[in-house]
Amino acid sequence: MTDKNPRLPGGGADPGESPMEQLLREAMNARAAQITAHDLRPADPPSRRMRRLRPVYLAAVPAFALAAALAVGVLNFRADDVAEHRTPDPAATVTTSPASPSPTATASPSPTATASGSPSPSATADDEPDVPAGRPGGSPAASSSTTAPATSGTATQVTFRGVKFKAPAGWRVLPPRSEASTEVCVLSPGAPASASYNDCEPYGVTVYSYDTAEVAKNANWPVMSTLESDSGWEYQPYCPVWGNPHVPTASEKITSTAVRTRDIVAGRPVYKTQWQVSCNATESFTAQLWGLDKDEVFVAAIGLKPEYQAGLVSMLDSIDLSGRQAPSARAHENDISVSVEGLGTGQQVPNNGTPVTFSVTYRNTSQTDYAKVQPFVITEQYAGTPASDAPVAFNSGKLERQDGDTWTQVAVSPGSDMGYAVADPKSLFPLAPGQSRTVRFRLTMDRGAGPGVMPVTVQALLPYTGSGELTPIGERSIPVRVVAK
Repeated sequence: MTDKNPRLPGGGADPGESPMEQLLREAMNARAAQITAHDLRPADPPSRRMRRLRPVYLAAVPAFALAAALAVGVLNFRADDVAEHRTPDPAATVTTSPASPSPTATASPSPTATASGSPSPSATADDEPDVPAGRPGGSPAASSSTTAPATSGTATQVTFRGVKFKAPAGWRVLPPRSEASTEVCVLSPGAPASASYNDCEPYGVTVYSYDTAEVAKNANWPVMSTLESDSGWEYQPYCPVWGNPHVPTASEKITSTAVRTRDIVAGRPVYKTQWQVSCNATESFTAQLWGLDKDEVFVAAIGLKPEYQAGLVSMLDSIDLSGRQAPSARAHENDISVSVEGLGTGQQVPNNGTPVTFSVTYRNTSQTDYAKVQPFVITEQYAGTPASDAPVAFNSGKLERQDGDTWTQVAVSPGSDMGYAVADPKSLFPLAPGQSRTVRFRLTMDRGAGPGVMPVTVQALLPYTGSGELTPIGERSIPVRVVAK
């Protein structure tokens, strides 16, 4: 960049300047000298919903310095560089330690645990990215010659914002960017040696944990609605192609197809969306995102090489949320503990009409005396829910609640209105602090139910009258596997 204001003869300072003015001018000049023509390119206008943007440090700081220099009227470009000392942000609490020598979980054959699922026809070739802005290109050292060698050894136990998991041997856990960070990056053995957070796509796996209701409410990406978007894999226009991650050029048109499934992670039902994405005629990649709804935990692998899929799956299988309290935005939402016997995580439920009987125990662990509690069980939609022209599709089966010596049939699936959840007076019971009550249910799936992971939601509610929203005071979700028999 050429000087628009030439130096004084001999390169000296303006004799009318004070020492402070000279120091300020030199600092501004050094900043401004870093600006390139690319940095000054006008930004594209935003389109649709804005998502979280990664900070563009290299362009933003010089541009700010340039604006400040113009404001004080001391712009005088010089080639003298001024050294800068920056104090790093404090790191978020992350604990890493060698995992116990006990065997770690192995890759599951489940379709959710592989990168080769068949794409669905829900292509989004004409979808524009949500934020048409630039994005850092990551580390320049992206060639295979700079990759860190895979090391042998044991897995590393990681604890981040209440989420525990094991990073496979040879994978590197990066310290969080700051104390407020909601994400931690685990780089694969094939990542460049100099890789940072900007390179976690495509060279690693990112675990997101929103541990308070406020943090979850203010999160932009990822959130549960991200999994329903045909372009949800990205939050800026970017092509995280292994070995060549880059901002797409004007001639590139990104297209993608999405496949959505459900599986089980940490004993909970997990939603997964997998996108097959093409950046151009020769470059494509796979994007994967898992979401644990109530826990506000997400795992993203955007562009990861297929050879590291087994490590990713072992990481998912090792997730432990037993010591983490899920974020709660409502008061008293966890006043009633809910335990289930006879229906367990991953249990097979046949679709041949064989009933599965289970009991639910509701225990008041709070100091609130509840005069009436409504026991409530519902099966959620899943891959095997029969297709329907109705606004809401019902699962093919029957759910019953035992009232005394009789079985009372209740709604098996949520309906298009809230009538399905209206309290039956004979099912209500009081629950004082420390007291418990056990209710039996019976679930029967028939031939219309296809195979797949089906969440069964068990709740304690304040009696629902048909208006307003449900008020849960205790909840548990159990993912079962409907199987063809």
